[in-house]
Amino acid sequence: MPSAETVAREDLILFLNAAFACTGQREFYHTADEQRVSVQFLHAYILGNYRRLYARTLAAGINDFNAAEIILNLLSSGWDAPESFRAEENTLLTAALSRLPPQRGWKLITRLRQERINNRRTRALIRDYTLKQRDLTFQTVKYRRHVRAAALHAHLSLPGELPAFLFGEREQVFQTPLLETFRQARYSHQAVYDLPFTVAQGMAAKHGIAPDIFLKNIAPRLTERERLRLQNRSGGKIEFRPDRLPLTALCSYVLSLPMAERQERQDELTGWLDVAARQVLSRRPLPLPAGRTAAVLDNSYSASGSREKRRRPLALALASDGLLRSAVPEGEYRAFWTHPVSSSLMVSAQGQTNLTDRFLDALEWGAQTVIVVSDAVENDPPGVFHAAYVVARRLVPGLSVLHFNPVFDAEMLTVRALSPLIPAVGLRDADDLPTALGFARFAAGQTEVEELEQYLSGRVQTFLNKRAVHVEA
Repeated sequence: MPSAETVAREDLILFLNAAFACTGQREFYHTADEQRVSVQFLHAYILGNYRRLYARTLAAGINDFNAAEIILNLLSSGWDAPESFRAEENTLLTAALSRLPPQRGWKLITRLRQERINNRRTRALIRDYTLKQRDLTFQTVKYRRHVRAAALHAHLSLPGELPAFLFGEREQVFQTPLLETFRQARYSHQAVYDLPFTVAQGMAAKHGIAPDIFLKNIAPRLTERERLRLQNRSGGKIEFRPDRLPLTALCSYVLSLPMAERQERQDELTGWLDVAARQVLSRRPLPLPAGRTAAVLDNSYSASGSREKRRRPLALALASDGLLRSAVPEGEYRAFWTHPVSSSLMVSAQGQTNLTDRFLDALEWGAQTVIVVSDAVENDPPGVFHAAYVVARRLVPGLSVLHFNPVFDAEMLTVRALSPLIPAVGLRDADDLPTALGFARFAAGQTEVEELEQYLSGRVQTFLNKRAVHVEA
């Protein structure tokens, strides 16, 4: 029978893997509902049994979807927080909420109102989040319904003309330029184009403005991510700067291009990917051992993802290739795709998953560290990777195999592993690869819960210090 220590470590690693990879969206093999039910069960279980560590996972580099779930769950059960930990938990909640993207932060506050979570700590958190926004007027216009919910739920006294904008007469003239622009946009086509895109989009529909005309006139106000989302709808007419995108988003853009265009623009695209990879590494280098490093990258058909996460697993494999290529000295790194390609830029999702042959190719090349990026649904042939690894680690002294999985398996409540001897680590974004590499040794079961607690405690200090610098800047 496993010890309580072993059970606790396995529980926490299970949850952290889910919190790294699961976003509650449809994956290739599982629906969105299956994803959400599974991850909500894990949240409830870890909250009930390991509350202190559950809160500290907010600092562990988990994705925004799970961070929002943790904030909501901690606020809804505040009476269970130990007195000795309450101050740290409050600080973590404040820091985590402030670091969520604005759309997630405001939606979370609306959800708190809908679920009637309205204790004193919740009101204080909402008040702190709302009144410390640097661009509160802009966000009030862009997220009007959510800011209104925050003001009502926490009984806020908002500054300036914001109360009148949210609760006053529709015809009131405002001195604040953006608020007045919003009022005028109800009647003026021209004023629509001075609003944030998502707000202007709704106004344009009410005015009956043709989509082509609207996109042409709103183009100067679009962010790069908005431009990326609108490329297909605009037929490429929206001016777009892919080189400004973060690495994973840039990889998704590259994979959306036709093969002929990728071939023609190969030097340009490679340059962009190299710059984006170096930017990631400048923030946090990859903790890799010395020696030859190989990547076994899955470009089977399941890497095409789902309608909600189109080509996301393949984009993460391409991004991981770019990071490793930049981090490892020249001649010491090589990528092995399950369906080999002449250049990583030419990769596409196709066929079945043959990881074992590529793993053996990597060993034949002389790799001492092998990093696998795959959903681990091995089917060509199934279940052979484990047997190959058992033999390989006897024949290759010092062999290290690390497996990163971008897909949460709703049935298994975790990310699927290729072998019981190689625990998988969840991966949602290429920027998270340094964190995932640091977490891999905990997933391997080579540490005690006490060391995992110390690791999370250290991440908490770093997390809170970063927030302090951000607030003071």
